[in-house]
Amino acid sequence: MKYRRSNPSFWLPKNHIHRAAIHFPSASAPPPPSKQMAGSIDMMLRDLNLEKVESLPEDFDPTTVIKDPLPPIARDSSGLNGGHPVNGQEKPREIVLGRNVHTTCLEVTEPDADDEVTGEREAYMASVLARYRKSLLERTKHHLGYPYNLDFDYGALSQLQHFSINNLGDPFIESNYGVHSRQFEVGVLDWFARLWELEKNEYWGYITNCGTEGNLHGILVGREVFPEGILYASHESHYSIFKAARMYRMDCEKVNTLISGEIDCKDFKAKLSLHKDKPAIINVNIGTTVKGAVDDLDLVIKTLEETGFTHDRFYIHCDGALFGLMMPFVKLAPKVSFKKPIGSVSVSGHKFVGCPMPCGVQITRLEHINALSRNVEYLASRDATIMGSRNGHAPLFLWYTLNRKGYRGFRKEVQKCLRNAHYLKGRLTSAGIGAMLNELSSTVVFERPQDEEFTRKWQLACQGNIAHVVVMPNITIEKLDDFVNELIEKRAIWYESGKLQSPPCVASDLGNSNCLCAIHKGTALES
Repeated sequence: MKYRRSNPSFWLPKNHIHRAAIHFPSASAPPPPSKQMAGSIDMMLRDLNLEKVESLPEDFDPTTVIKDPLPPIARDSSGLNGGHPVNGQEKPREIVLGRNVHTTCLEVTEPDADDEVTGEREAYMASVLARYRKSLLERTKHHLGYPYNLDFDYGALSQLQHFSINNLGDPFIESNYGVHSRQFEVGVLDWFARLWELEKNEYWGYITNCGTEGNLHGILVGREVFPEGILYASHESHYSIFKAARMYRMDCEKVNTLISGEIDCKDFKAKLSLHKDKPAIINVNIGTTVKGAVDDLDLVIKTLEETGFTHDRFYIHCDGALFGLMMPFVKLAPKVSFKKPIGSVSVSGHKFVGCPMPCGVQITRLEHINALSRNVEYLASRDATIMGSRNGHAPLFLWYTLNRKGYRGFRKEVQKCLRNAHYLKGRLTSAGIGAMLNELSSTVVFERPQDEEFTRKWQLACQGNIAHVVVMPNITIEKLDDFVNELIEKRAIWYESGKLQSPPCVASDLGNSNCLCAIHKGTALES
């Protein structure tokens, strides 16, 4: 494949960072003392008596503390961004640029001269943090709509929180900054390269600060390899893909999707045919944001070949934010592999893996990175990443989890998530609630609740007439039952009180067979 190098005389040196290898738990290893991690949120909730949290001092100002864990609903009379019916009435929920809300902020104030003596400020801050912790426990208990694995225990790493660990520069080149965790970072990268079938001497990558950074980097590499290339992405791609197109001033073609959320390769082929004279840079979704749909990578490649694009005229970035790490452990799922003509893969570390801070992994082919990287004398290293300073603690959390769970551990968690997702979908449909679950996904999509307070309580992600629950390893059957039972109770109020005539039609979002409105209910039962 052709690519542009800004400095033809420079080539990356051989990787010489000592890797902190990841060892998989042996089959003969003794089982953990508990099936559930000691630091999981559910166990914390059971063990913690919230009533015993230290009360606030009498002179504490309650107006500076968030009294209600639910954020206020943003309302505007214009309804420019569209509204959503609540109890039969249209109440717009608008997001307005420039309207900064400060009503729930915790103000920073200057300490008094005698604070060091009295210790009142320390007591004040301790009280604020105690209440904040209590609110976090409550919000975590009702966390269903966003793909974060909250079942983790990193107590062993607390001894490292006193260090400012920064992995600035190229992970594979030692810089002058010595307080780093590159040996752990490269060990994690080796693990993912092996997962996606790319040899150590053929890949380059780094641990990002979030999934969006991985997408920005993957698309940037594609743009540098093909400066005149056109970006193709489905309508249901993550917003960071279109952010990349704006940032890099790239021509972008949005491709239609099937009802499942997968890319429509017929429309993809039609759009490719209009630009045969320019290389193609394609974003392939390994799990879309809303519906959890997995684009057919093999069909995308076949479509490119049938349209006349040889392998040296296209670059594929695979956005596997959530399901990129789950799909390798799903039977009969299509494989994401660098043995296929793809250019890069990115996943999030704070989603299925379960890191307590946002992070991600980006892997690309070593041959491509020379088109992007530059020497930086100040660092005595190379700049090939999006960000300069990078969180050196994130590789430690990833390395610790990968060593602790290994392939077998992740496989068990994937099976649990898929099994519980099918359970949730079954409960919803049995209750007469239209729902959809893609075959390779743990994201259950269903009709949007008619009560904003309920939506905010369970932190559901909504789009138009639909909402979803992402079933993660920390989501138990008991929690799903609580959610569905409360939803059924709420629906009895919404629909049986006469305020709303019937459940909304979601056929255009989920398909006729998944809609249980008055019109399509018979179709769903027949299927």
